[in-house]
Amino acid sequence: MKIIIAGGTGFLGGNLEKYFTEKGNQVYILTRKPMRKNEISWNAETIGDWKKTLENADVLINLTGKSVDCRYHDKNKQEIFSSRINSTKVLQEAVNECLNPPKIWMNASSATIYVHSEKHLNTEENGIIGDDFSMNICKSWENEFFKTENQGIRKAALRTSIVLGNNGGAFPKLKMITKLGLGGKQGRGDQMVSWIHISDFCKAIEWIIQNEHISGPINVTAPEPLSNGSMMQKLRKALKRSFGLDAPVWQLEIASLFLGTETELLLKSRNVYPEKLIKSEFRFSYLDFDKALVNLLNP
Repeated sequence: MKIIIAGGTGFLGGNLEKYFTEKGNQVYILTRKPMRKNEISWNAETIGDWKKTLENADVLINLTGKSVDCRYHDKNKQEIFSSRINSTKVLQEAVNECLNPPKIWMNASSATIYVHSEKHLNTEENGIIGDDFSMNICKSWENEFFKTENQGIRKAALRTSIVLGNNGGAFPKLKMITKLGLGGKQGRGDQMVSWIHISDFCKAIEWIIQNEHISGPINVTAPEPLSNGSMMQKLRKALKRSFGLDAPVWQLEIASLFLGTETELLLKSRNVYPEKLIKSEFRFSYLDFDKALVNLLNP
């Protein structure tokens, strides 16, 4: 296959590129700063020569967007919003002009689209979508993506939560704080954590490509979310740390100021179930957190 990954130089894009390249596919990366042969320059805002790359592509995956791991002041909020909307908009313009456009287009989204929920398990069908900055970003992003229908192009919005891998994302940070003795629960520890192993993430993307009946919003998470308190306890045990200092909310608020991030990333309960993947008989390699930990800590 010919696969285009827009914004593909980060943790998820890098792993997808490796996964698909090793299977003999051609993978091209759209990036602001091309460094390699398969990387093509684009600014994620305007049509350019990069548009030619979309011709005769099998798959388009858009992962573009400013990281939400920052303070939510007005400038960052605007950049978080515009980087997602503008890249989706300009890719749609390019796709519209293609003579032979990609057969499937997957756009990043987030499990943050669902409300804080400790009890209600959010599926694509019955998920409760709320109204705050993060949820409204996701809603606007998906609305921009789905508002244009192109004949012959299947669209899927990837509602992803925490992706666990050793070469990026949240896991190296969680491992580090646990080793330092700071691996207690964050806040009350009751907030649910939806997660997926990076290997299953890549397999799920391949599965969606191969199964033509899967489209629309898709929860790309493992089917067994767990509480923050339970997750940190399992991590301490796996790393042979007998204790971990808890971090109350007030402490997290202070720390987040110094670290330039937001407590929402730790305290929001993301309780998500991948109903579409399960119903399509996708087989997870890492269904439970313990098994994922064994693999990640013994690569």
